[in-house]
Amino acid sequence: MENINQLLELLGAEEEFLLNHVCKTITKDQIHLPHPDFIDSFLQSNRNGQTIRSLTQIYNHGRLSGTGYLSILPVDQGIEHTAGSSFAPNPMYFDPENIVKLAIEAGCNAIASTMGGLAMLSRKYAHKIPFIVKINHNELLTYPKKYDQIMFGSVKDAWNMGAVAVGATVYFGSAESDRQIIEVSKAFEEAHNLGMATILWCYARNNAFVKDNVDYNSAADITAQANYLGVSLQADIIKQKMPTNNGGFTAIEFAKTDPEMYTKLTSDHPIDLCRYQVLNCYAGRIAMINSGGESKGASDFKAAVKSAVINKRAGGSGIIMGRKAFQRPFNDGVQIINAVQDVYLAKAISVA
Repeated sequence: MENINQLLELLGAEEEFLLNHVCKTITKDQIHLPHPDFIDSFLQSNRNGQTIRSLTQIYNHGRLSGTGYLSILPVDQGIEHTAGSSFAPNPMYFDPENIVKLAIEAGCNAIASTMGGLAMLSRKYAHKIPFIVKINHNELLTYPKKYDQIMFGSVKDAWNMGAVAVGATVYFGSAESDRQIIEVSKAFEEAHNLGMATILWCYARNNAFVKDNVDYNSAADITAQANYLGVSLQADIIKQKMPTNNGGFTAIEFAKTDPEMYTKLTSDHPIDLCRYQVLNCYAGRIAMINSGGESKGASDFKAAVKSAVINKRAGGSGIIMGRKAFQRPFNDGVQIINAVQDVYLAKAISVA
């Protein structure tokens, strides 16, 4: 493990603000926290034995094995953001084998990538690291551009290649969300029947969620409700963007709210905002991992460690680190993933 004190020094003036905070809105005894036997919570559910075994393979692999925390390398940006823009900083990742090698070298719990990329390598690597196949994408070649998740592969194909889980995205709030919800619901049912785990990218997406130059697509209230819809679709793991603000419902003036959502259930502190996201994952019964976000260069290490501290102290289950890892030299990518993992391995960093 890296010297955790050196990592926390990256937080600078925010170190005390983040490490000494105590949640007084939703306290930690009100949520189910990650722990070594976290997978046992699914024994009470309708998940069959094969699905629980698949989840166990994910939780018990890599540097965070047996901790209840997750470190997953997600690389689907070749479709979502165009391959050229995603891999120009590091052209080696046009070859999907290098993506898998990065996940293995960094000690990730699993690799999440596209149907085609993982299929090319399934016989070589599916038994070496858990495969999570992303089955739908927002292709970016349509003009004028649109934002819609469409199916690129089938659950059965993912199962045939030896994947232990499928991942999918729903753009909650979008004009196409009804169809996406139906498609993903059916796909997750099939995945569970085949004994595979399910991971849902629960993203809010609507241009109308921007008001007075404030983007509420990552507001705590909107993203948390997206989480609640995601766990209702029987996702076994939720992936969500880190909340950057709150009050999306009241600013845009839609849905239903209660004033206590913004006082009793959360506050303006980033850890409290993230805890509200965890609360909406059946009070933590379903693991929530936050997105690592885009790469911005020299500030990435600080941002990654900060996100990990917020997620862990909020009761989350991990950070899913993509662009900050693969858009830099291979060894640096391993290092930044390991730095995030070290936050979850550090006993000195406790749940707020």
